[in-house]
Amino acid sequence: MSFGQGGPQWGPGGSQTPDWAALAEASESRTRRRKWLMIGGGALATVVVAAAVAIGVVSANSDNTSASNKPAGELPSTADIPGASEKPAPSFEETTPPPPPDPMEFISSVKKDKAPLSAETLFPGKSLTSGERVYKKGRTDSTKKCASVTQAELGTILTKNDCTQLFRASYVKDDIAVTVGVAVFDTQAQAKKVNEQAKKGLVVSLPGKGVPSFCRTAVCRGTYNAYGRYAYFTTTGFTSDKDVTEKERKVYTVGDDLARFAFGQIHRRGEAQASAAANAPE
Repeated sequence: MSFGQGGPQWGPGGSQTPDWAALAEASESRTRRRKWLMIGGGALATVVVAAAVAIGVVSANSDNTSASNKPAGELPSTADIPGASEKPAPSFEETTPPPPPDPMEFISSVKKDKAPLSAETLFPGKSLTSGERVYKKGRTDSTKKCASVTQAELGTILTKNDCTQLFRASYVKDDIAVTVGVAVFDTQAQAKKVNEQAKKGLVVSLPGKGVPSFCRTAVCRGTYNAYGRYAYFTTTGFTSDKDVTEKERKVYTVGDDLARFAFGQIHRRGEAQASAAANAPE
């Protein structure tokens, strides 16, 4: 049987005997033709498939190239891309670092004011410089009997408000000397009351170590102030025991320099403790 449609072909005519030679030749001819057609068709199919793949690759590359060359404004948004969805950007809770501790917090109460306290921590070094003025430091001392190193009027106020300790240091420049005193209390309220109540009376001057006796019999200038749980005072006068008058502006300058110095030392004490607390590991 051949690969053509139907069975053997019978030729026309009246003879009932087939022409076998002609039939064989015709069959062979058809067979060759069909093989060529089948081979040619297979080759054509291969070419068509290859062309289709090539067109698909070119088309895909063409799309990518086109998209990459488009301006950013013309590119599709995330929502237009198949399989993509808009996701909110990750959010983080804003954190604000706590403010640094207030130095006043540490110098207003004995419960927090724990740094070492002595005449040397309050009055360090051998001299004091304020602007162009240099003061040489003399003696320092401290006592828990605050009234014992003050004139009576001031001593009474210190005792009434429970002064726990009083530190003194003396400085001298030319013929003017000054003793600065720092009284310590448990609370800021006590120190404030002393400052409000002190109207008369001075811290007794402290001579020695290059500072001659002063303000023992002459009129001298005194100052009072308070900061935190500390009250601080100055007693300033001439080493010649000359009375101080309002015209003696140099005496006022010396006293004010030492008052500012005492204030600064107390404030630095608070700053150092506040800084240590801020940097302490949690």
